Amino acid sequence: MQILRLFPLSTVLFPGGPLNLHVFEPRYMEMMSECLAEGESFGVVLIREGFEAGDPDAVPYDVGTVADIVDITPLDQGRLFVSTLGAERFRLERIISREPYLLAEVSSFDDDPYDAIRIVELECEVREKYREYRRLLIAFSVYGQEHELPSDTVEASFIVADTLQVADTVKQRLLEQTDTRERLVTELGILRRLVPQLEAMIERRHEIQLRREAESPLGAAFRSDQEKYFGKYFSVN
Repeated sequence: MQILRLFPLSTVLFPGGPLNLHVFEPRYMEMMSECLAEGESFGVVLIREGFEAGDPDAVPYDVGTVADIVDITPLDQGRLFVSTLGAERFRLERIISREPYLLAEVSSFDDDPYDAIRIVELECEVREKYREYRRLLIAFSVYGQEHELPSDTVEASFIVADTLQVADTVKQRLLEQTDTRERLVTELGILRRLVPQLEAMIERRHEIQLRREAESPLGAAFRSDQEKYFGKYFSVN
């Protein structure tokens, strides 16, 4: 058991995942000041009921993640830009106080033991599908870069969960799971659904781009000029 300061947010932090915070409320400014002074981390919990800012009665989910402070940058008007990295998960055992911020007694936990040999095929499929998803996500959003998942199965499953573009309640469920295989199965199902959706969105955007070029006053002249060099059915990519 340990006593931990809590920051309720409308987002889920996973172990190994980055989280940047724009801190401006006095109570959380005080929290960051105390964490720095005492060399301590704080806990991030998804809000179950209530609001992210200005709601002292916000009710959090019972499972969250410890946020290690990586860097703090002072901004104007006393605000702070705080960079954190997710550490271990915890269960909220008891809320000690709500003023000036949530202070709670928590207990850390890990995934249950598992047989790595039994899930090796599943893990390989998740990694392959994740690479495909990540590539499409970068192509659609036009930012980010490719990266390799950690070799550790549990760590990799958390990075996959962190990257998925799904509802926070779904992410919370992935965070709470202690069965590694179950988490991988859930993630594979989500990836199999998201990959074709992303492919369709990219294709649709490409079609819209082509139509706009064709309808533009300069479109016909542009394509005619390009056809001199690339042929009639050139690609704009």
